[in-house]
Amino acid sequence: MNGTQTLSRALDILFALSEESGTLTVSEIAQKVSIPESTTYRFLQTLEQNGIIERRGKNQIGLGLRILDLARSLNMQFQRDLLPLALPIMEELTEKVQETSILFVRTGNNAVCIQNVKSRGLIQFSIDNGRILPLHMGASGKCILAFESAKVTERILQLLSSDKEREGLIAELATIREQNYSITKGEVDPDVYAIAAPITDGQGPVIASLAVAGPSFRCNNEQDKTNIEAVTKAAAELSRRMGGGN
Repeated sequence: MNGTQTLSRALDILFALSEESGTLTVSEIAQKVSIPESTTYRFLQTLEQNGIIERRGKNQIGLGLRILDLARSLNMQFQRDLLPLALPIMEELTEKVQETSILFVRTGNNAVCIQNVKSRGLIQFSIDNGRILPLHMGASGKCILAFESAKVTERILQLLSSDKEREGLIAELATIREQNYSITKGEVDPDVYAIAAPITDGQGPVIASLAVAGPSFRCNNEQDKTNIEAVTKAAAELSRRMGGGN
C-alpha cells in the first residue's frame, strides 16, 4: 500500500468515526471502510499514538482530542475565509431589500449565526452573532439541512417527536432542494419571516446559508418575490467567490 492509499484509508476511518454520535468497535470500522480488521487495527494504533483517535471502554473507538482541536482550528480558518467575502455582499443585500441579512453555518445539530448586517429601519429584525438555533427550525437552518448528508438528516429526524413532523420536514427539505431557497414565516419567532439560500464552495455539501429576515407584517407575495431573487443572487455570488460557481 503506497502513501496515498495509506492516507486515504486513514481518512476513511476518521470520516467513519465522525459520522457517529458515539463510538465504533474495530469490527464496525473495518466493515464501514471495507478493509480487514488486522489492517484496521494497525491504522488505529498509529492514529491513537498521535492522539487522533482514542479508546473508550472495551474495544470502543472514538475521535481523540487532537482531531477535535484540528477541527476547531479548521472551522475558525473557514470562517476567517468566508466572512471577508460575505460582509460586502451582505451589506449590499441589506441595502437592497431593507431587511437584516444573516449568515449561518452548521455546528452539530444546530445552526449558528456568524455574521449579521442590521437593517437601518426603525422596525427591524435583530440577532446577535453566536445565536444558536435548531437545524430543523427556521429558513437558515433548513436551507443547510436540505443539502446535508443522509446521515445528518436522519439524525435530525430522530429528534422529532412524531412521524407527522418527520414526514413534514422531509417534504419541506425536498421543496427547498428543488427551488434552491427556503422561506419560513413565524417559525422561530411568530413576528418574523426569513428567506435563505445555500452557499457552496464546490468542494462538498453546503457550507452556509445566507438569509434576510424581518417583521412578518412586511411579508407579502410581491415583496417575497423581490426578496427571494435578491437573496438567491447574493448567495450565488458568494458561492462563486468561495469557489462554488462560475
